[in-house]
Amino acid sequence: MASFPTAVRSSRKLAFSLNQARHISDLSITRTGKPILRVQGGRSSLGGHTATVFGATGQLGRYIVNRLARQGCQVVIPFREEMAKRHLKVTGDLGRVTFIEYDLHNTESIEASIRHSDVVYNLVGRNYPTKNFSLEDVHVEGTERIAEAVAKYDVDRYIHVSSYNADPNSPADFFATKGRGEQVARSIFPETTIVRPAPIFGFEDNLLIRLAGVTNLFTSNNMQERFWPVHSIDVGQALETMLYDDTTAGQTYELYGPKNYSTAEIAEMVDREIYKKRRHINVPRAILKPAAGLLNKVLWWPILSAEDVDREFIDQQIDESAKTFADLGISPGDISNYTYHYLQGYRSSAYYDLPPATEKEKREDKKYLHVTDEL
Repeated sequence: MASFPTAVRSSRKLAFSLNQARHISDLSITRTGKPILRVQGGRSSLGGHTATVFGATGQLGRYIVNRLARQGCQVVIPFREEMAKRHLKVTGDLGRVTFIEYDLHNTESIEASIRHSDVVYNLVGRNYPTKNFSLEDVHVEGTERIAEAVAKYDVDRYIHVSSYNADPNSPADFFATKGRGEQVARSIFPETTIVRPAPIFGFEDNLLIRLAGVTNLFTSNNMQERFWPVHSIDVGQALETMLYDDTTAGQTYELYGPKNYSTAEIAEMVDREIYKKRRHINVPRAILKPAAGLLNKVLWWPILSAEDVDREFIDQQIDESAKTFADLGISPGDISNYTYHYLQGYRSSAYYDLPPATEKEKREDKKYLHVTDEL
């Protein structure tokens, strides 16, 4: 009888050893020779990567932070405003998401945020200048400080999120400063991966939500600028894929959707979805741009900026030499397939006078439900 408990303990020990066994393929050597333990993923998994995500409190930040944290990465989030980062705390398991207060003008705070990381994402960007930060401060000088810190601590990967149409010679200050930021990043850290996303749609975006809101009243080019809108979830997936693929180092990626639209076409799509007709008044550029610039100085929240007016006259241009979603094995989604989900909250009360939901709408709803009535 005494041998029976011993046999049970031995079998348990063997089973525990088998479950804890790791294959040699789990151990990866980074570009700089650092050994990194890569796991299968899962909210409570403990991987070896430590990632710093600057600008994580913006619209795109939640998508990459959530993906990194659920893969077991330790995520460091530099922040400026206490209330702006609360929603990111629950994107990972207890202790996997760490917050560090920083100032883009303060080099020491930037270095403290990345000195223990093996990948740095720079999502920092502004659509309009403020009294504390000009576009040059954010897109060029801020990038320079981050890139210098990355080079100083020999971080394995630096992924710099720029913008479509980034060009130092662009007539729009936003695109020009984004282009100079790319040049600065590559001159300091040649292995920088540059990502140029098209206008992004998703939760809290500046496209669908803006067009559905009542404050989007004035336009200067009859909303005729054309671009390939891209889903924020697709961009987040691409940014995650780049971490695990060292061949993306030093490359430039243009991330855009499968179909080209004008803003007016998307506005029509939004109006059909919310059962309302939003009015858009065309104002000459010479009047609207200075008025929007003055509005930026008076109001602290963004409504319309002078940069928005400039960008209305510039169509998206694709750099044919850059890589795309196809090189990452990703098929981006078309905006027309997602308007139902993101615009439900903006629907007119007239919606409730309509017939019951169609089978198609019911199927769309179920895509986003974690619990259904099916057994």
